[in-house]
Parts: sequence; C-alpha cells; structure tokens
Amino acid sequence: MIASLRVVCLPLRQRFRGIHEREVALFEGPEGWTEFSPFLEYDDAESSNWLAAAIDFGWSPTPPLFRSSIRVNATLPVVGPEKVASILDRFPGCRTVKIKVAEPGQQLADDVARVSAARRYLGAEGRIRVDANGGWNVDEAEHAIHALAPLDLEYVEQPCATVDELADIRKRVKYMGVPIAADESVRKESDPLEVARAKAADLLVIKAQPLGGIRRALSIVDAAGLPVVVSSALETSVGISMGAYLAASIADLSFDCGLATVSLLSGDITADSLVPVGGAIDVRRVVPSSTLLDAHAVSPDRRDWWVSRIERSHAILQSQE
Repeated sequence: MIASLRVVCLPLRQRFRGIHEREVALFEGPEGWTEFSPFLEYDDAESSNWLAAAIDFGWSPTPPLFRSSIRVNATLPVVGPEKVASILDRFPGCRTVKIKVAEPGQQLADDVARVSAARRYLGAEGRIRVDANGGWNVDEAEHAIHALAPLDLEYVEQPCATVDELADIRKRVKYMGVPIAADESVRKESDPLEVARAKAADLLVIKAQPLGGIRRALSIVDAAGLPVVVSSALETSVGISMGAYLAASIADLSFDCGLATVSLLSGDITADSLVPVGGAIDVRRVVPSSTLLDAHAVSPDRRDWWVSRIERSHAILQSQE
C-alpha cells in the first residue's frame, strides 16, 4: 500500500460537514486504485474499517453486478435559499436532493427556507430527503418534521442520535407517512444491525468505507432486510467508484443513491470524474491522473501523517485476524 500511496487535499466548493477541504489517501492494488479517507478526527479503531474497505476494493474482485449505472441524488449543504439553485445546477438530471438540516447555529426557519427553495427548484415531482445527522432530540425532531412535512419529504435521515430515539420518533411521526432512515446508527455503532432489530428505521443508509467494504456492507443489507440507500463520504471519484460497485451489487435498489458528492469538490484526481450525467453515474473503476495527483499533493509532513495512520489502522486489522 505504501509503495503506491498518494495523498491529496481537495478544496470544497462550499463549506460542508464543517470543513473546507478534504484530505484522502489513494493507493493501487491488483484490482485497481482504491481509497482510504476517514475524516481527520476519526480514531484508529474507526479508521481501520475504512482501511479494510480500501484493501477489499483494491485486492478483491467485485461481486456480481445487477446494473451498470446508478441513479443519484443531489446534495445541498447548509446555505441560504438564494444559493440553492446555483448549487443544484451542478447535479444535472438529478430528480432527488438530500438537504442538510439541524446545523448548529441555524434555526428551524432556516431549514424550512432552504427546503422550500429546493422544492421550488425541483417542482412537484422532485424528491426531497433531509438529513439531520442526529442533531435533534426527539421533541425537536417531531416539531421539525411537522414543519417540513408539507414540503413532501421522501424520508428524514438520522433525525436523532441514538437508536432508542430513532425508534421513538418513528412511532411519533408514523401517522404522517414520513419514513425514518438510519445512517450514523448503522455505520458508527458496534452492532450495525441493532437499528433494524429495534424497528427504529424504515430504511438504512449504507456507505462502503465506514462499513468495512463492499462484502461486509452486503452482508449487513442481507441481514437487516430493509430497503437501503448507498451513500458516500465526500470521496474522490475512486472512493465513489467503490460506492457505485456496492450499489450495483444490491438486487433491489429502490432509492436514488448519495453518490454524486464529487460535485461538491472543486477538484478531483481524474479528468473523467464520476459526476452525474442525466441524473446517474456509471459503475466503473477510476484511474487517477498523475498530473492531478501531483497538483493536489499534500506536504511531506502530511503524507507522513497518513502513512502513520495507515500503519496503525493496519495493525488493528491484523490483531482482529
């Protein structure tokens, strides 16, 4: 891994998830290029799952595929309503948008204004899902869902932080016909199936890297028995490729997937980026451009930081074996 390692830093077009740039590590295996990109604040134990995924994608053949392209959703960061149209224009053909809500420092009225602007942009037939990243307690979530429901929500993603809270809010809003999706309660829990056993969600949001790779994610999908949305974690086109292969390996994929986030970056490691065309992305391997890898390369000190991180995460994987 270290022999082919390239570490890059890519600026974001808009502050997202509290960051303005994205550092990722890339290396090449027998099956092609792969990505290791846990966020900088993640500890070694959590990061080791991401490394397992990178190894799986770079060293193991992908499972059989059910499709060659994936319908994807646009992603709308926390912005004022006046910026909504210009951001959604970057996602041509996307009929679905996921909108970030419950950001610290924002009010519910700000969320309603942002979602309303997206509804005007999409029209009546467009699909809107909102993502609170666990930012509400149960009472706040109930109040917010009541306020947002008239805008015709496809589902609400991770309205509350814990599995128990998700189960509670799901019961409270069931009569409104607004489904509840679980994200962090799947990828950050020691038992990713707890949310399904507790009947705390109507569907699961799954991500290849945090769950340890395509095969482990598929095993979770099979065991949970719930509909799923495959999503990404602000990856380069190499990481998005991993997510696309995961989505293509799922027989029943009813929802558009959150795999268009390269459009949130102002740069990439390939000139042939996995961005939506007609609302979909292709399922294919990505080969980085040496020119772009050089252009976005981090300093030697930052590369050393990532080498050390890979070594520590790899030691955890070896100890688990």
